[in-house]
Amino acid sequence: MTPGPRAGEHGEKWLRRFRPAPDAHARLVCLPHAGGSASFFFPVAGALAPAVEVLAVQYPGRQDRRHEPPVDNIPDLADQILDALRHFDDRPLALFGHSMGAVLGYEVALRMPGAGLPAPTRLFASGRRAPCRDRAERVHQVSDADIVAELRTLGGVDAAALADPEVLEMILPTVRGDYRAVESYRHDPDRRLDCPLTVLTGDSDPRVSVDDARAWAEHTTGPTDLVVLPGGHFFLVDQRDRVLEILRQELPVRIPT
Repeated sequence: MTPGPRAGEHGEKWLRRFRPAPDAHARLVCLPHAGGSASFFFPVAGALAPAVEVLAVQYPGRQDRRHEPPVDNIPDLADQILDALRHFDDRPLALFGHSMGAVLGYEVALRMPGAGLPAPTRLFASGRRAPCRDRAERVHQVSDADIVAELRTLGGVDAAALADPEVLEMILPTVRGDYRAVESYRHDPDRRLDCPLTVLTGDSDPRVSVDDARAWAEHTTGPTDLVVLPGGHFFLVDQRDRVLEILRQELPVRIPT
């Protein structure tokens, strides 16, 4: 059995290995949506091990990091996630981000070569329009009731949780901070990836059209695949088996020599 790298204190804070897989052929870094947490990807870690080791990112302000203030801008989040990944350069690594996580995955991927890390083997951008399809949105500035209405529209949060005042008091500051981060984000049009892109979207997502998703091709010099699946913003929950099949097809199966 090959020992895995030590993540270091910073990496341990930011990354969760629910299913350590020291003999994995590749790693997949999973970045959650706004308001989401690393545990969203617990089923993915179990399904892909032992061939692929999943590193799920835990943002501040939730679960075991609930006492930390959220980081409310994408560049700082990307820099800190990149720093957490510095020890994980011993085998091929891909990035999977959903919604806000897709933007973060894109920014982390842009930073990797300049930080002395190998470029990701692939970026999976799920449930998010391309960065060039910027729209003025201000969810982070609306009332708590309106944020709850937005979460109900998108799905992905248990309805009972959204009706519980104590739960809302705990999660809404984090959700608002995440929305501030993604809604204030502006991409650099002069920077593009060199790695392949797989873009996944739901055919009835209320916030991402198929054309919005297709525009991700403008952000890489590599090939881009677009996969449209049945469902709304959280299509990947109902379509989990299909998403896992895509991941298994696209992730590298052995370490290059």
